[in-house]
Amino acid sequence: MFVINEPQNLQILYESLEKSIPESYKVYGAIFHIKNKNPFNLEVLVDAWPDYQIVITRPKKEEMKDDLDYYTNTYHIFTKASDNLEEVLASPQVINWEQAFQLQGCQENLGEAIRKVSASKSVQVDYVKTMLFTLDIPEKFKTSSDGNVDLMELIKSSNMDEASKKENFLRIFLDASHAGLVNEHWDYGKNERSLKYIEHCLQHFPGLGVLGPEGVLISWVVMEQSCEIRMGYTVPKYRRQGNMIQIGYHGTEYLIQKKIPFYFHVADSRESFIEAVTSIGFKRLPCGWHQWKCTPKKYC
Repeated sequence: MFVINEPQNLQILYESLEKSIPESYKVYGAIFHIKNKNPFNLEVLVDAWPDYQIVITRPKKEEMKDDLDYYTNTYHIFTKASDNLEEVLASPQVINWEQAFQLQGCQENLGEAIRKVSASKSVQVDYVKTMLFTLDIPEKFKTSSDGNVDLMELIKSSNMDEASKKENFLRIFLDASHAGLVNEHWDYGKNERSLKYIEHCLQHFPGLGVLGPEGVLISWVVMEQSCEIRMGYTVPKYRRQGNMIQIGYHGTEYLIQKKIPFYFHVADSRESFIEAVTSIGFKRLPCGWHQWKCTPKKYC
């Protein structure tokens, strides 16, 4: 594996990966941010060029200073063929198996190689699989007269909950001052390392929220370094009132106008939320969202 860092080659790779969406979403989104200021200081590795089979994005070595920081130590993977994946993953030049880290991708078939290499390295693996969603824009709404997605017409055509239209509910962009609240309610967070990670995300990527009548943040989502929308939460008192749907409408409009790719994952158990996002045009993708949390046994 070797690093691709020339802007022209990154663009070629980015356009090539677009043809493999949704399976390539994690690396595709990471490369989008790498091409745009690269705030998380990531790099891209391929097994060959231009006829690559495996693409991995990861933080540069100087970023992975904390051996127990799963959030920073995150690798995104896409493969066209998994024949050599086990050999690639086993290389210490590709992955640092001496520290805790996460592997994320949108291909379930990555799992076999990850589990085999983990076992050989005495590393414990905790696997999570959830549903993957992206926007499914009906053909008649894909473009307006000026060539832009006409989301306002899509919004008007949907049954938006009346509560989300109330004038005393204000939409805002989040900043780093909201990181503590987001961290407190994020199932994958609730610790000092996740707080630092969320602060970093909010300093560089879109975070969208809704303020309730009291002027307090009641619902929010945050984008992370692979263009995934994560950390979504609504305060229990304000659930089932359309606040997350409101974020979905206006966040989608903003991201499309800025030409930022986006997608998100949802746990299978969240049936009411899945029904809600499906009703406003998001579709479930068959490949799913996959994460392998890897911990050397010396840290278990």
